[in-house]
Amino acid sequence: MSKLALSDEILMSVDKPARYIGNEVNMVRKNPRDAEIRFAICFPDVYEIGMSHLGIQILYDMFNRREDVYCERVYSPWSDLHKIMKEQNIPLFTLETQEPVKQMDFLGITIQYEMCYTNILQVLDLSQIPFLSKMRTEEDPIVIGGGPCAYNPEPLADFFDLFYIGEGETQYDSLFELYKTIQKQGGTREDFLRAACKIPGIYVPSLYETTYHEDGRIAAFKPKYPDVPQKVQKEIQMDLTNTVYPRKPLVPFIKATQDRVVLEIQRGCIRGCRFCQAGMIYRPARERDVDMLKECAHEMLENTGHEEISLSSLSSSDYRRLPELITYLIETKEKGVNISLPSLRIDAFSLDVMSKVQDIRKSSLTFAPEAGSQRLRNVINKGLTEEVILNGAGLAFEGGWQKVKLYFMLGLPTETEEDRKEIPRLADRIARRYYEIPKEMRNGKCQITISTSFFVPKPFTPFQWANMCPKEEYLNRARTVNEEMKEQLNHKSLKYNWHEADVTVLEGVFARGDRKLGQVLLKAYERGCIFDAWTEAFDNQKWMESFEECGVPIDFYNLRERSLDEILPWDFIDCGISKEFLKREWLRAKEEQVTPNCSVKCSGCGAARFQGGVCDEH
Repeated sequence: MSKLALSDEILMSVDKPARYIGNEVNMVRKNPRDAEIRFAICFPDVYEIGMSHLGIQILYDMFNRREDVYCERVYSPWSDLHKIMKEQNIPLFTLETQEPVKQMDFLGITIQYEMCYTNILQVLDLSQIPFLSKMRTEEDPIVIGGGPCAYNPEPLADFFDLFYIGEGETQYDSLFELYKTIQKQGGTREDFLRAACKIPGIYVPSLYETTYHEDGRIAAFKPKYPDVPQKVQKEIQMDLTNTVYPRKPLVPFIKATQDRVVLEIQRGCIRGCRFCQAGMIYRPARERDVDMLKECAHEMLENTGHEEISLSSLSSSDYRRLPELITYLIETKEKGVNISLPSLRIDAFSLDVMSKVQDIRKSSLTFAPEAGSQRLRNVINKGLTEEVILNGAGLAFEGGWQKVKLYFMLGLPTETEEDRKEIPRLADRIARRYYEIPKEMRNGKCQITISTSFFVPKPFTPFQWANMCPKEEYLNRARTVNEEMKEQLNHKSLKYNWHEADVTVLEGVFARGDRKLGQVLLKAYERGCIFDAWTEAFDNQKWMESFEECGVPIDFYNLRERSLDEILPWDFIDCGISKEFLKREWLRAKEEQVTPNCSVKCSGCGAARFQGGVCDEH
């Protein structure tokens, strides 16, 4: 194999050349000739974002613990290097050995966000691997997709050989052993895929076929052969304590999005917000043992030289040993280590902790009410009352904070104009709470920043059947919030930011799309669409032209509410919670009924079959 290290001339001509050279602290070095399996693991975005991703770090560590596997990394080259590689016919290479991705046995791509889909095509293109799985030969790597977007893999089905559905700790060893066996038997790529589909959690899209009704809805989705499973069940690691976790995580050369040690304290969430895909697909909630976390924290700080540690979780406040863990970390802080505590509820305990680990004068507190009115918070099952929000803000203000960030969504199911106007009204009531504090006890004016994103229905949520708004309607709703904000007593203390609607519309299309969208993706990439998640790179016009050329109507995927008996593109996946539960929650949402969280009462979602986590306590 030939090494492909970029020349100094090329490196000096591109932005942030350290993205492409490897050799970071804790990079794994092996003799590639000793490995029976070469695996390129890819995050389809720039280096500094990919290096912040915990899932990649876990798999990198897990794969490289095997003597017969060498796992190497690859990220999306930024547009400047992309252009040079195309012009000079330089194939994409791994950071560890600078050898072509095309010469690996596997290319594993984590799919975190719909707007990275064209970057996946960029990686295939620059690697000189055929876009379509049916065009690949024995000389090409097996291309695997995983991550949250693999829970609806259909828009990407034509580009992947297989998908791994669920958490990576459980079945990769079986997949590797199968690959080695097929290789020793002289089997083909097709032999491997036909056998791999029988491994739990593995979906091979070429072994299934879809038929459609005249109106575009799916008529049937079924295996092509009798020995191919009808359903693919997600994989889940129930014991998070006695499993792999990287004690020597990679340390990036340049400042990453999250330049710190990441300590995952639990997976899943007990809350049951009806818009939240992660809260559904990662059920049941499972905790890591606090002693294991203390040990990990100590080793990771020692092995990286990082000066900050972040607790990773969907809802950190729900981790039951949090006081003990934070007390330990605060003691560590005396050695110069900063602590980042995202996803905390704002209560007396959390504020006490944050006052010890943050500079109150500089830091802001974050609330995510998601909806302005209590009615709409009940619809989305947020489980957060205005009283709780105002009490939390009051405690924060009395504790010395003056900056608050508020996150909301626009376009939620059943949303009315009154619900939208309640967003700035709630912000104003929070500001009033600040000015109730005696003047001599305040730190100047309060600053309340309202941010709204636009709602995107996601698979395996109760809102998967909901319609979306057209782009113009989303923007009108944002203007309503902006105009109402100007009417508030404390409007000078309020600031409002909202997202662009173009990207939201596309995200919604691909979140719930089917195989017909593959052709649109390819056309968009050929028109130059990459890094669509980056505002400066996104070009909506090229996307609209691609949909039109392919004859694929965007409105079909976004504007209509699905019927409960419609076959959805992801229905062949068993994500661990039942469709009946999701239907029930969708109907409860329309009736504005709140469902208690998992720690209060079991709602019968189906996750109890995994036997463990919070489910075992009911």
